[in-house]
Amino acid sequence: MQKAEKQDRLATGLILGLAGIAALIVISLVAYLLITGLPHVSWHFLTSSASSFTSGGGIFDQLFNSFYLVILTLAVAVPLALGAAIYLSEYAPQNGWTNDLRLAIEVLSSLPSIVIGLFGYLVFVLRWGLDFSLLAGALALTIINLPLLTRACETALQQVPALQRQAGLGLGMPKWQVTLKIVLPQALPGILTGAILSAGRIFGEAAALIYTAGQSTVNVDYTNWNPFAPTSFLNPMRPAETLAVHIWKVNTEGLIPDAAAVSSGAAAVLILTILIFNLSARGLGNYLARRLRK
Repeated sequence: MQKAEKQDRLATGLILGLAGIAALIVISLVAYLLITGLPHVSWHFLTSSASSFTSGGGIFDQLFNSFYLVILTLAVAVPLALGAAIYLSEYAPQNGWTNDLRLAIEVLSSLPSIVIGLFGYLVFVLRWGLDFSLLAGALALTIINLPLLTRACETALQQVPALQRQAGLGLGMPKWQVTLKIVLPQALPGILTGAILSAGRIFGEAAALIYTAGQSTVNVDYTNWNPFAPTSFLNPMRPAETLAVHIWKVNTEGLIPDAAAVSSGAAAVLILTILIFNLSARGLGNYLARRLRK
């Protein structure tokens, strides 16, 4: 018995030690990025446009493009993922077809983003004629995030107790009404959490957007609310450099004198935004779960 207890303590200590090392590496990396980048972040840096050849530029356009791309991607990905999750959780029979479909989703989630970016370039940019645009980038990011969102939505739906479904069916409600009025409201915290976590991944993506959304930004008029105008900030058909792509571009080209400062500041803003997305997902999920238990 004592030997088993010693082995258990040894295994527990080993697991905790490895987890601590991994956490230390992540915390050190985040701390390094924030310590080196935050001194370069200012109100002028956040609200001014980027500069191509002179120092003193900011990241406002890239920051707006990143948030706008998140909205466009989620507008396409969430309905598709939720529909697929409802089918898999509520309607699909447990057979080989369903297992193959889940396997395909897992395979899709393991594809490198650069491969999906090249696919988006060939299909959305060239074949469909979308050119380098926010819409082409949103469609490419939809492919990347669809497996994550589908699994998150399916897991949230499966966590709803079966007794609640049976109670609705026992009252004479049709299947679709049980799903819409009983299952979905109960699964809402998990669905929203998955959507917000997916938003963080969208915000930090770069490789796929280089080939779809482009590496340049047109002169945008933020007072033009017509989404069909070429210079409107709401036009989804304009090329748009996001914050992650801007960091890559500044580091690879280095045409501006303060490239290191701009890159460090932009990286710090990127890290903080992704942290906010993740913390918001956890906080919102816990809040909605408490509200549903009342």
